[in-house]
Amino acid sequence: MKNSIDLTKKIKEKAFEEGFDAVGIAKVPGSSRIKLRTASLERWLQAGHQAKMEWMKSPKRKDIESMLKGVKSVLAVGLNYYVDTDRPAKDISIARYGWGKDYHKIIKKKLKKIAEFLETERPNAKWKICVDTSAFLDKAWAEEAGIGWIGKHSNIINSEIGSWMFLGHLLSTEELEADKPSKPICGECEKCIEACPTKAIEEPFIINSYKCLAYHTLENRDQELPENIINKMGNWIAGCDICQDVCPWNQKHIPSTTEADLQPSEWILNTTKQNLLSWDDSKWKENLKNSALKRIKPWMWRRNIDSISKNK
Repeated sequence: MKNSIDLTKKIKEKAFEEGFDAVGIAKVPGSSRIKLRTASLERWLQAGHQAKMEWMKSPKRKDIESMLKGVKSVLAVGLNYYVDTDRPAKDISIARYGWGKDYHKIIKKKLKKIAEFLETERPNAKWKICVDTSAFLDKAWAEEAGIGWIGKHSNIINSEIGSWMFLGHLLSTEELEADKPSKPICGECEKCIEACPTKAIEEPFIINSYKCLAYHTLENRDQELPENIINKMGNWIAGCDICQDVCPWNQKHIPSTTEADLQPSEWILNTTKQNLLSWDDSKWKENLKNSALKRIKPWMWRRNIDSISKNK
């Protein structure tokens, strides 16, 4: 017991040392809530709310053992990506998550250092790093580890830094001391549901991707976007932050991230719609090479920009 307590303390200290803003630990197989979240995922898939995101159907999401054989603990971490700057007063809007460099690489690099530290403490330990591209119930395990609760907009909310938080997890075969799971405290608030222009949040915690602006601007590979989406896009050409912008937990003072790689790229802050339309494919690739927004292909950017022009 003492050894696991000491190791837990060291691992958490290392996580904060690497710059994470929220750190917690869950034991596998977790509480009954993990089963409830897994069942909720199954209902979501059966309803077809994943749209064309076929990777969401991976059976690995329902079985943490398939991610790492013998897994006993999950280290959950949150990285604040809020930057205290006004959105550019331009004719386009880009979701905050894409303002800086690719967060997947940032989180993996930090978690790798924690994993290497774990190996020095426990040479026989096995581990696996998971980010949101992994077939893993990341939000459910973040909630289980106590770093935040799942809000009605389906994002993790931390009482100190709101929902502007990237998630990462380190699965381990080592026994660590678990934190208490977070309790959802959105109460009766439904501001995120009310603010969604396409009513994509069909009920608390349930997002219908077919109605979601973020899905269509980031994932939809059709040559043209649906008319009902175009009519509600506003200026959003890459993602959408509306449900987070209105969340009361994001209205209070939130510390601005000091992470250098998460500071806004110059083109994000200063470009205009007309400027973006003048870029050829090579210009797009140059500006997106270190960005999480590179999943939006140049032709999709043009499609999205053309779409917001249609609804003026």
